[in-house]
Amino acid sequence: MLGHLGGQDPWDIVETDGAMGTTMDGCSTLLKIPRAPLCNGFAIALVAAALGLPAAAIPPAFAADDAPSASDQQCLGCHGSAGMEKKLEDGDTLQLHVPADMFAKSVHSSIGCTGCHSDIDLTAHPPAEKDIASARSFSITMTQVCRGCHADKFDQWQTSIHAALVRSSNPAAPVCTDCHNPHAVIKGAAESIEQIPCKKCHADIYTAYLGSMHAKARLKSEQSSAPICSDCHSAHAVQPTSLGEGPEAACFGCHAGVLDAHQKWLPNAALHFEVVSCSACHAPDAQRKVDLMLIDSKDAQPLGTEQVGLPVFEASSQSGGKGIDAQALWNLLQTLNRSGIASKTVLRGRLEASTGPQAHQLADKSKAISDCRTCHSAGSQAFQSVTISLVEPGGQRVGYGANADVLSSPISLESVGGFYAIGGTRIKFLDILVILAILGGVGFAVGHLILGWIFKYYGLNGPGGHGGGHGGQPGDGQGHKTA
Repeated sequence: MLGHLGGQDPWDIVETDGAMGTTMDGCSTLLKIPRAPLCNGFAIALVAAALGLPAAAIPPAFAADDAPSASDQQCLGCHGSAGMEKKLEDGDTLQLHVPADMFAKSVHSSIGCTGCHSDIDLTAHPPAEKDIASARSFSITMTQVCRGCHADKFDQWQTSIHAALVRSSNPAAPVCTDCHNPHAVIKGAAESIEQIPCKKCHADIYTAYLGSMHAKARLKSEQSSAPICSDCHSAHAVQPTSLGEGPEAACFGCHAGVLDAHQKWLPNAALHFEVVSCSACHAPDAQRKVDLMLIDSKDAQPLGTEQVGLPVFEASSQSGGKGIDAQALWNLLQTLNRSGIASKTVLRGRLEASTGPQAHQLADKSKAISDCRTCHSAGSQAFQSVTISLVEPGGQRVGYGANADVLSSPISLESVGGFYAIGGTRIKFLDILVILAILGGVGFAVGHLILGWIFKYYGLNGPGGHGGGHGGQPGDGQGHKTA
């Protein structure tokens, strides 16, 4: 808000004839600042532009080589002043200030104010009344303006989790202007780590990323190809990690041949890649968990909360407030796979970093976990945290805490049969069965050999109960040797 200017009383009103006077009356009301200095400054700008005066004659905000056009300067006469705002119906405030110097540098300066605000009639602006319900509704409405020029990017955004969250009325879901300041868009600026817009919503992940090998490489050299957010998650078609191949697909995009490299030292490398996320090993300081996601066995897609129904899920997974146990998980799957259901619900298990920020704390490959005992040992910490997850309509994963026994209980044989880590998720009942099977197999073989020797030694396998003479020749059944 501007204070006392130019020696005039802060609230002096100076009449200006014509349409511009009407415009400035409304402008002064919105700004709550003296109109005279604003009008006089704007008049100077118009005269300078009309007479072709040098840049020095133009107010500082317009002194750049790419100074706004005369019509844009007319708009900036009001909107270029700090404090320009409008009170909205919901009591919130819509900021109307447009820094002239930033707008002049923006890629949008070439199309001017009317390129986006074609509905504005300067002869009747601001209107006596223009109701805007909220700043949020205004931002969502203005996305259609962006769409007019950026149809391809808009279509990509429409497929994203961000758009899905907007459709589900999530008030924090980003639209165009949440990531791009329309009056200060500088081409290539978002490629700088310091200017990444994602950090406005994902501050914790951004902070974790700054400590990663990727960020360190990027900050070390401007020519580095180390990824920023949009390189892994895309800029507009941002997908939730619960869908498709998840972040691993992005990793493979840069780290080609990584499977072959792991096969040189890691047994069953392909299986590890299927059930272990990259960050589970390459973020060595992260806590790890096993996430068991409910999926449709027919199309291998995650089940959503609207398919399962949260009441059904919660009612079927009650376990005394201690998290889902093996019995509750079995009950849930029995409910979901009840008679008459066309496709079967199964669990897909993956070992991954416990949180999003931890998943971004990627270290140099020399520090990655490569000791098999980290996971393949009894009581491994990696298998003490378990979640059962569904997917919300927007694609976000919803995780419910589960007891670690869901991985090792005999009841879980059918439930988590698709996720078993040798030594790490040992089911003791299976160990007993295996031992009994081994002892039974060995005992049967040994018993068979012993009985065979007894029968042969005592001649119990011949006709009449005798095997033959002591000389080893076949007998005739009466103790005589045959010719």
